[in-house]
Amino acid sequence: MAVNSEEDVFFVSDSGIHQRGVFAKCFIPRESYIVEYIGERITKEESIQRALDWEKYAREQDKGVVYIFELNDEYDIDGNNEENPARLINHSCKENAESVVVDDSIWIVAKRDIEEQEEITFDYGYDMEHFLDHKCNCGSGNCFGYIVRRDQRKKLKRMLNASKRTAQQVSALLLKESQV
Repeated sequence: MAVNSEEDVFFVSDSGIHQRGVFAKCFIPRESYIVEYIGERITKEESIQRALDWEKYAREQDKGVVYIFELNDEYDIDGNNEENPARLINHSCKENAESVVVDDSIWIVAKRDIEEQEEITFDYGYDMEHFLDHKCNCGSGNCFGYIVRRDQRKKLKRMLNASKRTAQQVSALLLKESQV
């Protein structure tokens, strides 16, 4: 189900989650296509190199980390351009939208009804291996401070709570396990 035009559906404004965000200009019904995630189509090899380069720059400049989105097994979309307002949609552990690949395009689609003025968010789906690199400021009731994809959150919480290890120790353990 598509919603009218982008100009009628959302606006960009200051966000309590992270600097700027995307907000509903009107009521958006569940399953509505909100905005296409647009950008340059790049190979996986180029994607990895750009992500590493951008991440280093972002740390030095305190900018958003990476705007590269997985499209399929061969290509990704680098959405780091002004024409892509979807790059400003923030992560939340209690997201109201999700990304969906449709005919080689990435769309942000409402997972539930989104109220007028509500910030549009989705789960970035980051792997827990590098959780220390991705602090979460969503403020939702189920947030534990790191951007980690939904299916890995409980495992990471258990590792942090049960082991009495610091977050840095758990991060080092995860990195070591991934290199085996």
